[in-house]
Amino acid sequence: MRDVYVVGTSCTAFGKRPGDSFRDLAREAYLDAIGDAAIDGSEIEQAWFGNCGMGAWGQASIRGQVAFTPLVREGLFPERVPMINVEGGCATASMAFHGAFKDIASGEAELSLAIGVEKTHSDDKTLTQAIFDGGIDQMNPEEWHEYYARRGEEAGKPFDAKAGGGTIFMDTYAMQAAWHMKRWGTTQAQIAAGASKNHHHGSLNPKAQYRFEVSVEQALADREISYPLTRSMCAPIGDGAAAALLCSADWLAGQPEAVRDRAVKVRASVLTGGKYRDPAEPGLSRLAGEKAFRRAGLGRGDVDVVEVHDATSFCEIYQLEMLGFAEDGQGGPLVASGETALGGRLPVNLSGGLVSKGHPVGATGLSMIHELALQLRGEAGARQAKGARIGLAENGGGVIGFDEAACSVIILEGRG
Repeated sequence: MRDVYVVGTSCTAFGKRPGDSFRDLAREAYLDAIGDAAIDGSEIEQAWFGNCGMGAWGQASIRGQVAFTPLVREGLFPERVPMINVEGGCATASMAFHGAFKDIASGEAELSLAIGVEKTHSDDKTLTQAIFDGGIDQMNPEEWHEYYARRGEEAGKPFDAKAGGGTIFMDTYAMQAAWHMKRWGTTQAQIAAGASKNHHHGSLNPKAQYRFEVSVEQALADREISYPLTRSMCAPIGDGAAAALLCSADWLAGQPEAVRDRAVKVRASVLTGGKYRDPAEPGLSRLAGEKAFRRAGLGRGDVDVVEVHDATSFCEIYQLEMLGFAEDGQGGPLVASGETALGGRLPVNLSGGLVSKGHPVGATGLSMIHELALQLRGEAGARQAKGARIGLAENGGGVIGFDEAACSVIILEGRG
């Protein structure tokens, strides 16, 4: 396999953007990415377009081709370039990244684009619900009804299937949190500490959907979504796009020094799949993390900055355990200690995470890559982690029981 580099990234502002179409968001992210790489895009040989919601808005099957039609027409994106449409719940953009990574690693292409574009906010709640319904089995719902009923009893939090309701995913996360609290003694205050930390980080991120501080006390007192989770501990819906350009070492060697100096090496890109598991069994992100560290030839102590998929603030606690940054049951104390905050030993979610930066589903994974690229280049401004050289992104999508349906772990290396 060949070495792979990220040569350009972008991320739009996340939030409620009713005036922007899928084409508008795609254009913004694409043009910013090629601008970041200091190229005109004409050398792109392959593209991967991540999206979950366009079908609900009326466009299925050829989503990326439709979104990029004006760019091709205007000569901003090269003609005849194949574009592969990718969908995998909240892990969609990371799947697009993985596809582009394999293009370069295999020698299929010298320059490949990964882009994720999403609109989840709508005044039509049934449309928004339709987008998120795709993240859980709609063909055999009796399987997860039975699973959650059993796990809810074990966790001491009975499962209440809300027919037509909008919080099924928050309910599943809340049950996992309740199980973890019962098994390990994790507290609601520790979850709130993670929420408060990430809202602080988000207040420093000009692209974040929420740019305000939330104290631990405010997070605890906020409106309950599904105990132990309050609104401040849960990611908001929104719109946005993010992109990355991946290239080979040979292609990079032909670029100006200023471009070469900002390139970020991909040390590993790994995907794993979920299953209905026993709550005491490690989740799929543990396997993804182990594979990623093995392929990168690195250990946990080598990592300087982390972005994890905190669809809820409990998820950060759990994923730090699954990735090996904390022993099982010690994720809560780690987050509450301040070590994962800006200036701490292992800064986590300096972007603000999903709970503050926002979570436009099909764009989220690439927004993590954008944040890590900023950190590893020393370009993150007020939220810069000092001396960051190795970054890790964990991104999960969909649910199968207490597992995500898919998980991505990506490890990047800057020049330091």
